[in-house]
Amino acid sequence: MITSISIDKNEILKYYKPMAVDTHKGIQGHALIIGGSYGKIGAVCLSSKAALKTGCGLVTAFVPKCGYEIVQTFIPEVMVLTDVKKKYISNISFEFQPNAIGIGPGIGQHEATQKTFLKFLKTNTIPLVIDADGLNILSQNKSWFLLFPSRTILTPHPKELERLIGEWTSEEEKFEKTISFSLQYNVIIVMKGAPTHVIDGETIYKNRTGNPALATAGSGDVLKGIITSLLAQGYEPLQAAILGVYLHGLTADIALPKTGFQSFIASDVIDNLGAAFLSLG
Repeated sequence: MITSISIDKNEILKYYKPMAVDTHKGIQGHALIIGGSYGKIGAVCLSSKAALKTGCGLVTAFVPKCGYEIVQTFIPEVMVLTDVKKKYISNISFEFQPNAIGIGPGIGQHEATQKTFLKFLKTNTIPLVIDADGLNILSQNKSWFLLFPSRTILTPHPKELERLIGEWTSEEEKFEKTISFSLQYNVIIVMKGAPTHVIDGETIYKNRTGNPALATAGSGDVLKGIITSLLAQGYEPLQAAILGVYLHGLTADIALPKTGFQSFIASDVIDNLGAAFLSLG
């Protein structure tokens, strides 16, 4: 039986955890953001900065060599690891234990990237968020769906969702297929859109924040960073997804009187995260 729940402030406050007064960066979560390729390092910059601004104690970005100076300059608070290749990721390798991993922003679909993504999926047991080209690679290799860690979070926009689950002819069929996919692979699906829905098996969560200002380049990269950060801080995957989409949408509602719809960009989501958190009390 399908259940529908609204994502509003009352729902969020059931599990929102204010930051403890005695916390420190070592226990505030360490997120790893894997992505980027030549010309698309900005996606990792946005995701990484969003992860920090959502409360993560430590954030590391794994990028091709061409992204090293870009990330270090854009957000010096983020640590950077680089691939051996200059323009794309070919060998995902790191020697620490992050609390959550977000993979996919700007990563491209180079053959070597696809091979290392498969190798990563075969061995990874860390809580995971997959976005953007990570999803597009998966849509071409559907046997890889079986490699997801339990409760992996997927964050597709409509076209990425269609590549994953197939075409639909009605909204009802879209939800039926997404629910079936969630149940089959034990994943949480953040259906980005207006409004955004979070699908957890037969439970549908409908977000009540946000507006058309969010229809802008990089908005999804920021959302991925927010959700990965919350996951790294110890929220359960469903809670991270729900709280993430709520905060993401709320920033646009807060900023709208200042920016209007047209002048709001993805960086404005990050800039208004503080106000969004303060509104939770």
